[in-house]
Order: sequence, then structure tokens, then C-alpha cells
Amino acid sequence: MDGDGLRLNMNGLDYLILALYFVTVLGVGFAARRAIRTSVDFFLSGRSLPAWVTGLAFVSANLGALEIIGMAANGAQYGVMTVHYYWIGAVPAMVFLGIVMMPFYYGSKVRSVPEYLRLRFNRPTHLLNALSFAVAQVLIAGVNLYALALVMQALLGWPLWTAIVVGAAIVLAYITIGGLSGAIYNEVLQFFVILAGLIPVTVIGLVKVGGWNGLMDAVGDTKLGEAGLHAWQDTGSTANPLGAHWIGIVFGLGFVLSFGYWTTNFAEVQRALSAKNMSAARRTPIIAAYPKLFIPLVTVIPGLVALVTVKGLGAESGDLQYNNAIPLLMRDLLPNGVLGVAVTGLLASFMAGMAANVSGFNTVFTYDIWQAYIRRDRSDEYYLRVGRWATVAAVVIGIGTAFIAAGFSNIMNYIQALFSVFNAPLFATFIIGMFWKRMSALAGFWSLLLGTLVSLSLYLLYKGGVVDFNSDLEESFWGAGLAFVTAVVVAAIVTPLTSPKRDEELRGLVYGMGGVDLKGDVLAGDAVWYRSPVLLGLIAVALAAVFYIPVF
Repeated sequence: MDGDGLRLNMNGLDYLILALYFVTVLGVGFAARRAIRTSVDFFLSGRSLPAWVTGLAFVSANLGALEIIGMAANGAQYGVMTVHYYWIGAVPAMVFLGIVMMPFYYGSKVRSVPEYLRLRFNRPTHLLNALSFAVAQVLIAGVNLYALALVMQALLGWPLWTAIVVGAAIVLAYITIGGLSGAIYNEVLQFFVILAGLIPVTVIGLVKVGGWNGLMDAVGDTKLGEAGLHAWQDTGSTANPLGAHWIGIVFGLGFVLSFGYWTTNFAEVQRALSAKNMSAARRTPIIAAYPKLFIPLVTVIPGLVALVTVKGLGAESGDLQYNNAIPLLMRDLLPNGVLGVAVTGLLASFMAGMAANVSGFNTVFTYDIWQAYIRRDRSDEYYLRVGRWATVAAVVIGIGTAFIAAGFSNIMNYIQALFSVFNAPLFATFIIGMFWKRMSALAGFWSLLLGTLVSLSLYLLYKGGVVDFNSDLEESFWGAGLAFVTAVVVAAIVTPLTSPKRDEELRGLVYGMGGVDLKGDVLAGDAVWYRSPVLLGLIAVALAAVFYIPVF
């Protein structure tokens, strides 16, 4: 089959399913509005949600365009090695966040990740992180919005501008109306809608190619060859589909990029901060780790199916780009009715991802930029209004940044470049400051700033042809690694030359300094063994290791 034309043959039933979904999403926003009385209700759901809700919202917030389109594109381009983004590149960091870092976030009652940096270091570090986070969120929101618009244009025949504005308007409506609760409850709904859309693509695709064994045989005959079927084979060199050495995978992806994203990205951490107590906050990312283990089944496998069934997939432009792996499979495999569910699931994934970016942006902009540096000591109602206007601004800017994403044939490469610049140096600054009480406020600022500049410089040198790498992703691994090392070295040099903060200022912010109460707000039932964050986390990490065995 060829890839000419992505337009889907949707009928009235498919459009009815899509319309029902949009009505439900807006209904959830209006229902959530009734619980909003204060800015904490709007930005952090009043810290009242149960762990299963925040856990599903945590994983759903990550199931945006980056995940669905990007990981399927990577499955087609790099083969089974894409599972590294889940089993070493997500699960261990999610568990670490729940067990080690959430007590500091939740226990210190900070409202955002930048606010933690203000308490641990100083206001310049706080402002630098708040600004860089705000920029990163509108750039990533643009990725989700652009992908949403592309799919609506290709599948439904809508003009690109129409698709962008409609998609943005729906996300804007339910967050402005319902705040974080509107976003989170919709993310729980979206999690199940996304799976309902992707599971038929995976199952029908596998049946078409003769099951798992048929898929493996067919992938072996493609340009990926036998190497496309293994996760770790040939990683002693860079002669593998990912073009990455195992050191880059383990350190660059598994440690720096992964921990940097999952532990310091406020768009994710915000979901755990909205939990009803410390135990629920700690379990939030760990509960999310379990579905994360299985997501490759509905992203990587469809990518491989597209590779072997869509002739010419992998073009630099047009309908046969890797980014179109999932839409092409929907066009070729799904009957009406099921097609409506799948398209709805795809649109839900983009909206979940964009909603996470926008709700993270409006909180950081309101609390960490506007309230901290522009208009202090105003009423709570005033900051609630600012938050709603920040939501509008984030969506409008996201419409603009959507066209930056248009310059990348594989949006996953663009996203990883953003993470290596913004998240890797932040994680280094965070983790050193959280475990080394001597680290000074000035060391925090210069570690964050110079780490960011080093990673950005490497990326610009690579794009300018001055430095060469085997792939865009290899550059991201190295950029993240260098940013981390730079931040560590700067902290080690600057700290002895500057004064540390007093011990009493670090209580509840630094490991071993006290001030974190893991038991004080435990509810009846939280103490049972199967709700232990440590036990649940260890099982998730063990499963991630076991899952590697069949594809080693």
C-alpha cells in the first residue's frame, strides 16, 4: 500500500463519537468549576485528590503528541530500542520522584518547582527557573497543538489554521473554567479514551502482519534489519539504529534526561502536589509507572507495524514522514465506528499533553513571576483572575510556537532537544542542592545558568554543522550529559568560595535536615503494606528490568 493521502473516510457515527467526547470534556470543566473558590483550588485542586486520580492524570499528562506520535515515529525509525524511553528512561525516575523527592515538594507546601528553588537557593535562581520553565512549556504546548492540528487537517480535511484554533479553544475552555481539577479529571478520562483508540490499531495491525512472530520476521527484512529487534545489541559501539552507545543510553537518557524530566518538570509534579495527603502524593508517580511500563505495546508496536506495511515510510516531508505512522495505520486498518474512537483517542492525547503544559505555565507565571516580582500582596481573587488570563496567554503563544515544531520531521527529536537544554541542568542543580546542604545560593544560580548555556551551545553547534553526531537523539544525550556535568563542576567550584545558608533555613528542603513529616497526615488505610510507596516502587523497577529480557 502507498502513503498518498492521509484523509480518513469518517462517517456520521465517527463524528458523533468525536462530538460526544468534546461535549463531555467541556462538561467536566463546568463540573470542576463549582469547587473553585481560591487560587489554590484553581492551581492545585485544593490539594484534595485521591492517589488513583492523580496517578492516572500524571501518566495521561505525558501521553501527549510527544508520546503517541513521537514514540510511534521512533518505533518505525529506531525499532525496539525505543523501549529505552520507558523502561530505563521513565520508570526508575518516576519511582525516585515518589520515594525520595515528593516528601520535599509536598512537605514544604511549595506551590511549584521554581518556588522550591527560591526557598533552597535565592530569588535569582527562582526567577531564572521560572522564566526558562515558562518558555519551555509554551514551546512544548506548541508541539502538541501543531500535532493536533496536523492530524485534524490530514484526517478530517480541516485547514491547518482552523484545526489549530479549534483545538486550542477547547483546551482553553476547560482549563479556564475548571482550573487544574478540570484538567486532571479530563486527563483521567483521556487516559482511557487514548487506550481505547490505540489498542484496536495495535491488535488489528499485529493480526495483519501475522502476529508477533510475523512482525519480527518482517522487521528483519526492512532497512532496520535484525538490529531493529533488540534493545541493547551493538550498544558497545554506535553501530545501532539509535546511533547511541550504552553509556549515552544509561547516563544521558536513563539518568540525566529521564530524572531531569520526571523529577523537576512542574507540569508533571503539579499532579502529585494536588493529592490529598503525603502518602497519596508519594504514590502518584509510582501508580503512574505501572501503565507506563505497558505503553510501548500501543506506541512502539504500531510504529513497527507501520514500518513494514506502509511503503516508503520515512520520507523527509509529505505524508510518509515517520510522524504519520499512527495516522497512516488508522487510515489503512480501522473500520468506521472504531475509527471514530481512534481519532478521538488521538485528539485526546494532544489535548492532555497541551493541558499539562498550559496548567503548569499558568501556575508558574502567576505565583513565580507575577506575584513574586510584579504585583505582590494582592487579594486571592486577583491572582485567580491573573491565572485565568495567563491560561489565555499560554494558549495564544502556543498557537505561535506550533509553527516552530513544523520544522521537524520527527517531533520527538525536537522535544528531546528541549529537555536536554531546560531539564538536564535544572535536575543537576536540584539534586545537588537537595542532598548537599553546603551548596550555596550563588552556586545554585550559576550551576543552572551555565549548565543551560552549555547544552544550548552544543545544540546550536550541532545544527550549524560545527559538531557532528550520529543522530539528533545522540546529540540530546550528550547535551544532557554535558549540562549535568557542567552544573556539578560549577557547584563544586563556586560553593567553597561562597557562604552557605543557615541550617534552620534548610529544614524540610535538604535531605537529612529534618522538617519532613511522612506520617502526620496519613489517613486510615494508607498504612497497609500494598500502599507502601517503597514497595510499589521497587516492584515497578523490577518489572522494568524483567520486560527487557525478551528484547535484550
